[in-house]
Amino acid sequence: MIKKINVIIADDERPARMFLSSLLKNFEQINIIGEANNGLEALDLIEQYKPDLVFLDVQMPGLNGFEVVRNLKKTQMPLIVFVTAYDEYVAQTIELGAIDCLLKPVELSKLKETVLRVCKYQSRGN
Repeated sequence: MIKKINVIIADDERPARMFLSSLLKNFEQINIIGEANNGLEALDLIEQYKPDLVFLDVQMPGLNGFEVVRNLKKTQMPLIVFVTAYDEYVAQTIELGAIDCLLKPVELSKLKETVLRVCKYQSRGN
């Protein structure tokens, strides 16, 4: 049996959330448990549902993706995949310990690599 990875998607653009959600439905191990349309909502959902993985847009109102991560308690920190249209943010995402950073529009092949990386990380018991 495949271990489910509980996921939250946070992006202020509804079409971007819907697109990523539709791509994630290609992976049987992914279980989307929530969607947020701004940074404050993302923070609330993460603290409430304690997901395994969060796809987090960098630029959002309220709190940006970086501020969301900085406001999370280390004991509640899920794996983070930043999603952005701007490649200049990639270095910052690595500094914050993200497991990956995907550029918009997200490509299914890149998403597959990310999901595999997350699965390997979880299988090591981290």
